[in-house]
Amino acid sequence: MAGAKEIRTQIGSIKNTQKITRAMEMVAAAKMRKAQDRMQATRPYAEKMRTVIGHLALAHPQVKHPFMEKREVKSVGYIIVSSDRGLCGGLNNNMFRRLVKDVVKLQAEDTAVRYCLVGSKAVAFFSRVGGDVLAQATQLGESAHMEDLVGTVKVMLDAYTNGEVDEVRIAYNRFVNTMTQQPIVEQLVPLQEADEEVAEQLKHHWDYIYEPEAKEVLSDLLARYVESLAYQAVVENGACEQSARMVAMKSASDNAGDLIDELELIYNKARQAAITQEISEIVSGAAAV
Repeated sequence: MAGAKEIRTQIGSIKNTQKITRAMEMVAAAKMRKAQDRMQATRPYAEKMRTVIGHLALAHPQVKHPFMEKREVKSVGYIIVSSDRGLCGGLNNNMFRRLVKDVVKLQAEDTAVRYCLVGSKAVAFFSRVGGDVLAQATQLGESAHMEDLVGTVKVMLDAYTNGEVDEVRIAYNRFVNTMTQQPIVEQLVPLQEADEEVAEQLKHHWDYIYEPEAKEVLSDLLARYVESLAYQAVVENGACEQSARMVAMKSASDNAGDLIDELELIYNKARQAAITQEISEIVSGAAAV
């Protein structure tokens, strides 16, 4: 059994760590509320864009935009959104595992895969496992701006337009609630049609009236669509990151408390054993005299 002094030192060290994790938990809780507010503010726009694009995919526009043309899939591009910092539990690893399942399936079908990375953790992951990385963006901060993403997203869109990839998907963590973050991989382009119920309602109502011209409107609208969904993914991932970090730090603080209780029990036993031994030695000495 370790000496009382060593145990006391270890307890002090764990208590100091517990103070740090509790402080980080409170900071993450404050940042989480702000991140959730940003996420809730951007969700309606992103959902409406999805609805409009879903309707547009059912239409018969005057101009056929490249984003609306389905091709034989020989190459897939992924925009991968991760966090810049760790200490957030299994948030990034869960998303990477979900992504790897897709990639393994594609590679088994001899489909090439290319990546655009957002976040330091994604960059670190692909620096270890390898992959054809077209672009990357890191250190976006806790309140990322669309301008920080446009360049990276445009690289992937240009690759699609030029025929270098035949499909673009995005991988990120979707915020469900404080305790639950769901890893998502969804298709951005070519456009996916609205669900069957909506399609049935709208099948006799086409096309849109475009002003000034269909080509100009569609080109701008579809570019904004992809950018808005990429931005929404970053905002959602930010809310997930702070929630996961708060939960991870709370778990760390609780575990530290349990460990301190166990060590204090061991310390008391060691101290009691030392006192008992001293008493025995005193009694033995007195009896010898």
